Amino acid sequence: MWDYTERVMEHFRNPRNVGEIAEPDAVGEVGSMACGDVLRLTLKLDEEGRIADVKFKTFGCASSIASASALTELVKGKTLEEAETVTNQDIAAFLGGLPEQKMHCSVMGKEALEAAIENYRTGGQAKHVLEGKVVCTCFGVTEPEIERVVRENDLRTVQDVTNYCKAGGGCGGCRGEIEQILARVRGIEPEPEKPAPPKRRLTNIRKIQLIQETIEREIRPMLAKDGGDLELIDLDGDQVIVSMRGQCAVCPAAGFTLDGFVGEKLREFVSPELVVVEEKP
Repeated sequence: MWDYTERVMEHFRNPRNVGEIAEPDAVGEVGSMACGDVLRLTLKLDEEGRIADVKFKTFGCASSIASASALTELVKGKTLEEAETVTNQDIAAFLGGLPEQKMHCSVMGKEALEAAIENYRTGGQAKHVLEGKVVCTCFGVTEPEIERVVRENDLRTVQDVTNYCKAGGGCGGCRGEIEQILARVRGIEPEPEKPAPPKRRLTNIRKIQLIQETIEREIRPMLAKDGGDLELIDLDGDQVIVSMRGQCAVCPAAGFTLDGFVGEKLREFVSPELVVVEEKP
């Protein structure tokens, strides 16, 4: 389980400004379902050009929700010029810090804000699109995006880059190219990657307890809203075997629900190695 601050958990459990503004003055949307994080930001300006209202919708982890909530609090009441000065580091600081592996959520918030501001200034014409060569095909991260997070956050290793924009966190085939980008942007050879800290070992009993707690607290209430449910059937190593119930059992999007929602929550609150599969008939 990630070591979240109390403020992160507060904004995750009680996010501010959730929803979508009717007839917004600006819309910014970043991310994709393929990479597991999507954030949509809508803004309404007052007669003085200040952000009178801002709302967000997101599909993602606790850090994504908390970061988006924090962003809305940071920019409300600001002019667009003032809002532009808000950085992803400001978002993280507002939350009392984020785990390094989750800093990409604060970066996504900053990008959504920039996309919304550009959308406003172009009269609703501009939309966030990938520009430049795609380096990380697993998560669709381009060379300019990597260069930017390196410069703005003084990143030094490939793992730093992965933490801030997910690049290199999939198959790993782009890690060599990321090293070259680091060297070019910084004008020096990248620092060698630090060995990953030892992972906390969970006994099967403790792992099952955490899975059940997460299902009850985070997953079941959301599924119940659409008449669905699930049951934990078994645990085989890091493979969580479940059975879909109610509307989830017949929903055509059940496969996405399993990995995109249930799996994400269990990896977030129990262990990043968990894989969720449905019980075979």
